[in-house]
Amino acid sequence: MLKVAIVGASGYTGIELLRILYCHPEVAVTCVTSERSAGKPVSGIFPTVRGRCNYILENLEPTRVAEKADFIFTALPHKAAMEVVPTFLKLGKKVVDLSADYRLKNPAEYEAWYEPHMNPALLKHAVYGLPELRREKIRKADLIANPGCYPTSVILGLAPLLKKRMIDLSSVIADSKSGVSGAGRAAKVDTLFCEVHNGFKAYGVATHRHTPEIEQELSLLAGEKMTVSFTPHLVPIDRGILSTIYAQLNGLYTTEQILKVYEEFYDGEAFVRILPEGDFPSTRHVQGSNFCDIGLTVDPRTGRVVVVSVIDNLVKGASGQAVQNMNIMNGFPENMGLETLPFFP
Repeated sequence: MLKVAIVGASGYTGIELLRILYCHPEVAVTCVTSERSAGKPVSGIFPTVRGRCNYILENLEPTRVAEKADFIFTALPHKAAMEVVPTFLKLGKKVVDLSADYRLKNPAEYEAWYEPHMNPALLKHAVYGLPELRREKIRKADLIANPGCYPTSVILGLAPLLKKRMIDLSSVIADSKSGVSGAGRAAKVDTLFCEVHNGFKAYGVATHRHTPEIEQELSLLAGEKMTVSFTPHLVPIDRGILSTIYAQLNGLYTTEQILKVYEEFYDGEAFVRILPEGDFPSTRHVQGSNFCDIGLTVDPRTGRVVVVSVIDNLVKGASGQAVQNMNIMNGFPENMGLETLPFFP
């Protein structure tokens, strides 16, 4: 039985990890931490786990956490993660970090979008944890940078086209929408009920911090530097991401031909579902699951392909993908604990 700690267990990604790992047959959660709620039972913060998860939240003391667990999930804000991850690694623990602290390979880029990095040497050491594209590297890693939610939807949505060189790399536009849980659990005026209900707005226009992560990974797939137009939007739903991605095709292709490319690229992938021609995904159809659903069409008038990619931002966009990475790192079946079907309606 793998002993697991969840560092930062009082946020949305923390409760999702608890929910998923509760049904994982090879895992025992042995430590949960929260700086804000130390000393309280998890069920006092999240009544949904009452009678099932009877853990008491602890202060974050890395050495003490490492004594209790062999595998660590750090579900902390950026900067807070980089303060503790090196200690866990030095103590021989494997880590999946759900913050942004180890996603960018270039320290200067991290500084430009966030702040100076405290341990830049670890940036090249960390493996970007998108299993469908990095599975073999993940298998050998001791530090995984769990991808962001928007990047997961965009990268999975574009990967087959980039690998086959089927689009003009300068033409990519990613128009993405997220539920309010993507902003985290901390109280903020912009995410109060009265601020978001019956509203729909763009935010972080041309400045969102997921932009360099998207460009970094798309550039690796394309084999050359890419710059994309990425605009996120906030929609008044609890959870879910829908990304509509536009790109100019390099040749004359039908929807059927491109769908075949996607089906072959993702053949055998447990959590990527390619929809048939004429069908497009909804966030409702992946809610609570680790699936990424993708639908697409070719617009013959413009010569563009339009790809629609949806995920649950808290599962495939965060905690579910983190467990998927944990499974690979520890030799478990990749889908173990993650076979929950979406809940609908």
